[in-house]
Amino acid sequence: MTEPAAAPIEVPDVEVPGVYRIENISVKEGMPIVLDMTRAVYPHDEVYGQFCTVNEFVAAPPDEVFEYLSDTRSLCEWTYSMRGFERTAEPDLWVSDDRIGEHTRIYTRTVANAAARTVDYHCAWDQSEHLWMIYLMRVLDAQVVLNKPGSVVVWTNCHHPFYDENGYPDTAPPDRPVWVGDFWNLFYAGHLLELRNLKAICEHRHAKGEPVKPKWMD
Repeated sequence: MTEPAAAPIEVPDVEVPGVYRIENISVKEGMPIVLDMTRAVYPHDEVYGQFCTVNEFVAAPPDEVFEYLSDTRSLCEWTYSMRGFERTAEPDLWVSDDRIGEHTRIYTRTVANAAARTVDYHCAWDQSEHLWMIYLMRVLDAQVVLNKPGSVVVWTNCHHPFYDENGYPDTAPPDRPVWVGDFWNLFYAGHLLELRNLKAICEHRHAKGEPVKPKWMD
């Protein structure tokens, strides 16, 4: 016996103030609102003040790009300044030098999800008790989102309060002249440069028929 088809789901009113839906504001009424939200030029702080996102197309398979990124040691290749990776006594926790900050040790733990192809780098300068700098990355299948082979890598950072003021000043080298938050206004450009490093490395290896993840990481 065939079950009757379920009625289409309709929610006429969510009963929450400040929610704009076609049920309570017409397209004609809504158009001035979205036009007012659209600018020809946007202030830097408005776009990159609280969140900073960069993205890039990579002509290499998404599963290979994900596998490469999910190995913490890949940061030694494609980032601008993280070098000299060493394992710590804690599982999956690495320490390295961040050479953009003099005398700076940076701790990193990578949290990856293969099903969603997300790679989150949990990091902090100077101490490993609170890995508050979170670099959120996702590798998309370009065949699905752009209808062509390859990957799209999306990378987001959130402006944690510790970027403005070091939450662990006692762990900082006394003679270091900079703090990581000093560079926040350059995060977009700096991260885009690094993402283009990632693109160049992945595309170069894939074009040569080599695995994106090098043999030395095996």
